[in-house]
Amino acid sequence: MRMPCIVVATLLGLGMAANGMFMLAAPLDWYFAVPGVTSTGAFNQHFIRDIGIIFVMTGGAYMVGAFRTDLRLLLWAMATIWYSGHALFHLWEIAVGICSPSAFPRDFPAVTLPALLGIGLTAWSYAESRRRRRAA
Repeated sequence: MRMPCIVVATLLGLGMAANGMFMLAAPLDWYFAVPGVTSTGAFNQHFIRDIGIIFVMTGGAYMVGAFRTDLRLLLWAMATIWYSGHALFHLWEIAVGICSPSAFPRDFPAVTLPALLGIGLTAWSYAESRRRRRAA
């Protein structure tokens, strides 16, 4: 199970960091390129770049955690907390009628799936750290 988790974490981290770098480098292009973003409010360069920093940092956390077992659980848990909050916020917007239910399948690959992957990776990392402590 170790290698698939490391591969998933690395790919997730690369994808999130690349998205964040796109947000930082070309916020207007990002705003028009990502489906559904234009329906969530007016273009705000500052806000997009702020969130871009978060994506770069959390992507980096998954990538560093893939190779640093001593930091893995902390880094993956912190990144997953953010992605889970982000996904819950999107679900809340649907629940209260800010967004239509059609937003869920559109947003799922980039919002909910990373949170679910992060939860799985963090749970695996937690189990691995407990196993290592018991073996020591």
